[in-house]
Amino acid sequence: MARFLIVLGTVFVLVGILLMIFPKTSFFRLPGDIIFKKDNFVLVLPITTGLFLSIILTIILNIILRR
Repeated sequence: MARFLIVLGTVFVLVGILLMIFPKTSFFRLPGDIIFKKDNFVLVLPITTGLFLSIILTIILNIILRR
């Protein structure tokens, strides 16, 4: 369990560094995400991004936990 938490923390740090290096990337604005804009209000429903991240995390966790 400790090894898993260390790997997870390392992944979060690497993702944070990548987001700092590339702040204007459109990785989290995929086609299929719904965006409502009105006056002072913006609502973002990241449906496609959620599905994509769910698939990627499922694959990664299956690889890590099957050892």
